[in-house]
Formats: sequence, C-alpha cells, structure tokens
Amino acid sequence: MRDILITMIILGLLPMVIKRPWTGTVVWVWLAMMIPYRLAYGFARGLPFAMIVAICTLIGIVAMRPKMAWPKSSVKSVYLMFIGWMFVTSIFALNSSDKVIEQLVTVLKIHFMVMLAIALIHERKQLEVLVWTLVGSLAFYGVKGGIFTITSGGSGRVWGPSGGIIEGNNEIGVALVIILPLLYYLYQITERRWLRRGLMFSGLISMLCVLGTQSRGALLAIVTMACMLGLKSRRPFLTLLGIAVVLSIAIVFMPDSWSSRMNTIQDFQADGSAMSRLYTWTTLWNCAVDRPFVGAGFRTDNPIVFRLYGPAVEVGGYDFAGGQVLVAHSIYFQALGEHGFPGLILFLLLGIVTWMRASAVSNAASKIPELQSWLPLLMRMSQTSLLGFAVGGAFLTLVHFDLPYYLCAIVMIADHIVTKAQAQTPLQPASTAAGALPGH
Repeated sequence: MRDILITMIILGLLPMVIKRPWTGTVVWVWLAMMIPYRLAYGFARGLPFAMIVAICTLIGIVAMRPKMAWPKSSVKSVYLMFIGWMFVTSIFALNSSDKVIEQLVTVLKIHFMVMLAIALIHERKQLEVLVWTLVGSLAFYGVKGGIFTITSGGSGRVWGPSGGIIEGNNEIGVALVIILPLLYYLYQITERRWLRRGLMFSGLISMLCVLGTQSRGALLAIVTMACMLGLKSRRPFLTLLGIAVVLSIAIVFMPDSWSSRMNTIQDFQADGSAMSRLYTWTTLWNCAVDRPFVGAGFRTDNPIVFRLYGPAVEVGGYDFAGGQVLVAHSIYFQALGEHGFPGLILFLLLGIVTWMRASAVSNAASKIPELQSWLPLLMRMSQTSLLGFAVGGAFLTLVHFDLPYYLCAIVMIADHIVTKAQAQTPLQPASTAAGALPGH
C-alpha cells in the first residue's frame, strides 16, 4: 500500500513538473533529501524516480520555454571552476576508470540540478517553496528521530534514511544542524499561528534528535550553529538564551551513556574512531603532498591509495599498518585527497565567496522596502547554515552532499532577486546604485 501511495504521489506531480519546470527542481530536492521511496518496502524502492523527474523537467523546459536566467555572480564563477576541476582530477585518478566515471556522473547530476534550480527560480514564492522543501524533507526525520529519542530515553541511536548519503547517525545529525537556521527563518516569516507552532515544535524536537544521533561532530556543530543563530537573529540575546535553555534541558535528559560518549571529545586519543580519522587524514595528506595538483581523484577509499600513502606506524597507540581502507571522515581532507590543493582551495573559496555574497545581498536588500522584511534574514540564516556545515563536515565525508550547494543556490537566487528589484526601483543616488552589490 505504501509503495502504491508514494508512486502515485510522485507520478501525479509529473504533469505539474512539465507545465512548470521550476517545480521539477523542487521535486528533485524532495527526492534527494527525503528519499521518500526508501520509506516503502516493495517495488517503489527500486524505481528511478529521480531520473524520471529530471527527464520531465527537461521536457518541460523544451516544451514550455520558461525564462531561464543565469545570475552574474562570483559564487557561480567559483562553483563552475570547482566542477570543472573535478573533470581534471578524474582524468588522473588512481581508482579504476569505471568507479571514477560512475562517481563523476553521480556528482554531475547533483550539480546539474542545482544549476537548473538557479536558472529557473526567480521569484520570492518560488525561492520559499525551495526552502520549505529543503526544511520539510529533513525535518521529517528530525521529528521522527526526536520522538524516538524521547521514547527510548535517549539510549537509542538515531539513524538517517536508508540508501542515502545521510544514512549514518553522524550525517543525519549534521544535516539537521544545517536546516535548523532555515527552519528558524520560516518560523519568523510565517503568519499562520498553527504553522508557527508546528515549526517551533519541529525545531525543538529536531535539536533533541541531533543529540539522539550520539554524534560528537553534530554536537560541536549544533553548539557553534546555535551561537551564530543567536547572533544573526532579530533578537540576539533572547534567541541565544532560549537556545541555551533548550539545549541544556535536552542534555540533562540524555542518559549517562550519551554523556560518556560525548566526553571522549576531550580524550580523543583513547578513542579508536578518532584515531582512525587521524590515520585516514595522514594518508590523504601524504597523497596530496605526492600529487599536489590532482590528488587521487574520486573515491579515495580504495586499496591503492592506502597501500601507497598509508602511514606504516601506529597512530595514537592504534595499529593501522594492516592497510585498512577508510573514507575521508572530513570534507576538507576529502576535497584535498580527491582533488589536490587546487580542489581544496576552490571548495573553501566557494564557501567564503557564498558567505560574502550573502552579506552583500543582505545589505542591499535592507534598502529595498519590498525585500527588507524577509531577504536579509534569509541571507543571515544561510550563513548560519553554512557555518553548521563547515563545523560538522570537518568530521564527515560530505563534499558531494546536495544540501550545502543548495545554500549556494539560495544566495545566488536571492542575488538575482535583489538585482532585479534594484533595476525596477526609481532613481537612486549613483553611489548607492553602484555600490549595493559589489562582486558581480
């Protein structure tokens, strides 16, 4: 029954996708983030829904000829350079060509749909549908996991949706940290009382879910994100105080086993998981030093990389000399190991430029009456989400996770909205019009 229902919902959306292609990018986001067909138990689990939606979106673009705009943005320039560099490193990859091509195709699908969203979404309503979809898709697991944490007394560990990149407890924890600032944005702009209450409940219980993942990286991320959320909110002191109270109560609720695991952050040398990360990071650093421009290419978790570059000594008292093959466990070492120092620089630069553009867009939007009530807040919350990814991702292999690139998309779309609003605004002083959005 569940398979039939999910299949009917997705297929029922296809006519709308063809008629309004921008909705196809949003449906793709829903499928990528929530992976709803994985909630089924039969035939629906294996159907290529994402591919069907992508094809229908392209059919809609050809048939309906919607207006497509590619914003002139420094974010787009760095983004495209990063994608282009992946092609270069794939040519020189150490892994087998079949695995490299498979991963390259998967990554390009992600970025192609992000770029389509940027080109097709031009208005506030469309942008907010995208934000609602991102938040709702992941908040579903936040609410589900938060309820599980309560009913299990905090002793059970929360896991993400099966079959996706955020299937692990660490990954779903960081994903929820990333969307919490966007959820706060929706709470602030929503006028309907019942919907605001629902968003507040979702946010509070999702924070409990993050703790329920028992992820140390997610704990560091949510504390850092919470501090930034308070500073970037409309009422910094009250927001910081409220978040601190909620997190404190939630931490007190957690059992001793949770506290014991979190305490290993201080004594990381006694933890085999932490030492395995140091072993992997050393391996990837050695690889990057030997191949500084191209790294090892996609999928560094292969025997060739660890046989050539794995340290043949004990790390923190743990012997990894047997040649264990492990994933990067860090977005920074993943980018470095896969794409060399140029790839790491472009990856970091993408985050920095996105942050800077968000600030510029926020400042410009605050001077435009029809935008000042919502767009500056969205930009500040996007920055807060980026910080959550930067901290939580330091311990996870999430360079090719869709969500942070949709944060870049949100900033680029907002940039386009501001530029369009400025063009329609009556005459302004020359200094204001010229200096509102530097960096185009």
